[in-house]
Amino acid sequence: MQQDILINWSPQETRVAVVESGAVQELHVERTLERGLVGNVYLGKVARVLPGMQSAFIDIGLDRAAFLHVADLMSSVAARHADDKGEPAPVVPIEKQVFEGQSLLVQVIKDPIGTKGARLSSQISIAGRLLVFLPQDQHIGVSQKIPLEQREALRRRLLALAEAAAQDGKTGNQSGGFILRTNGEDASDAELGEDIAYLRKTWARIKEASTRLPPKSLLHQDLSLLQRVLRDLVSETTHTIRIDSSEQHQQLQTFGQEFMPSAVDKLQLYKGERPIFDLFNIDEEVGKALGRRVDLKSGGYLIVDQTEALTTVDVNTGGFVGARNFDETIFKTNLEAAGAIARQLRLRNLGGIVIADFIDMTREDHREAVLAEFRKQLARDRVKTMVSGYSALGLVEMTRKRTRESLAHMLCEPCPVCDGKGSVKTARTVTYDILREILREARQFNPREFRVIASPDVIDVLLDEESQHLAGLSDFIGKPISLQAEGAMSQEQYDIVLL
Repeated sequence: MQQDILINWSPQETRVAVVESGAVQELHVERTLERGLVGNVYLGKVARVLPGMQSAFIDIGLDRAAFLHVADLMSSVAARHADDKGEPAPVVPIEKQVFEGQSLLVQVIKDPIGTKGARLSSQISIAGRLLVFLPQDQHIGVSQKIPLEQREALRRRLLALAEAAAQDGKTGNQSGGFILRTNGEDASDAELGEDIAYLRKTWARIKEASTRLPPKSLLHQDLSLLQRVLRDLVSETTHTIRIDSSEQHQQLQTFGQEFMPSAVDKLQLYKGERPIFDLFNIDEEVGKALGRRVDLKSGGYLIVDQTEALTTVDVNTGGFVGARNFDETIFKTNLEAAGAIARQLRLRNLGGIVIADFIDMTREDHREAVLAEFRKQLARDRVKTMVSGYSALGLVEMTRKRTRESLAHMLCEPCPVCDGKGSVKTARTVTYDILREILREARQFNPREFRVIASPDVIDVLLDEESQHLAGLSDFIGKPISLQAEGAMSQEQYDIVLL
């Protein structure tokens, strides 16, 4: 399927849209002031060790301390590799490996999300165009996405190139292992050799900086979104890469000529009068991706709800009645929904646990066909997904690896009126809350008068439909009750002033 990449650049924000067959499949946003941290290498300082959780909090200079689990310590990684070879791999408690105040070379493997700090690993990995370098490990591996029958030959070839580069002695630190990325499957020996040299030089610079800079210093920053477009998003199916900034276009060309020469020919400077994202109505798609409802072409629709723990997707037939019978209507709607859900997960970058509630199907062949289509659509995802099939309640349970904030969390914030609940109390409910509060206050205090300050809608209810109850309460407590509308107040806000 042919793919086009559109890049909208401004000094404060970079937006990248991946378009296939005229539909937006992925949207990546990087803001200058909110750039992600994954891949960054820091010289951290151990702030606290928690033996009970077998973890430690590491200060890397951010607002919140980052989190390091014992499983992500280099010694634990090495032990797991030893265990793979059939040798014993005892787990050393974290309190015997790190101590408070210790300086530690760490890398961010997960950005801070919500109230959680960044997740760290002490196993450093540096991603290149074709390879991932593991400077503290001697492991030579190949991406599992490459067919099994080709992996061993590629592994032997990569091992020979790494040993030859080490003997050459011109790339600084000669130790370390490599993992061949998927896009390095057809690379030449010369291209792989260049990547090996670049990665080892990068590691040498990191090591040198770690001896020169104080703790909590940033030693290495991962590539910008623009550069990652060439490194990670470009594939054989990519037709064009269009960018609307001449300066960034030139910088991308320079970067591409050094690291991604095959992608340079696909780079195009967009000079059109209309904004580049208007070509495929991308801003409109972004607006839809921030809403709950997603309409399907058949007339059905999805309802997407994102919570702290998981994401739920509900499928509804809506107005779709085009099939011959009800079973066929449900089947066709679910088939279309399978592709739409997979696209929405990519577009919204939804991670963690996902529950898809397809419309109940009576025929087993229909159920299996929908599940097969769902898995087929998810296979196009760059992010790792796992589908466990139908649960006892008929729900499809799956997971999608969390790599960064979702689109909604990146572009939106909780509503200040409802505080993210998605609903507010009705004016009548607030009115009754006020009446009960006045009664409580009257039993504790003896003011001359009660004054209610609330939103105009609540005051209207008190003056109209609930005026009789308000008058009855005033008579019961023996005090006058005055009302004051305040337009700046939300519907749930009110004050009762004792005069």
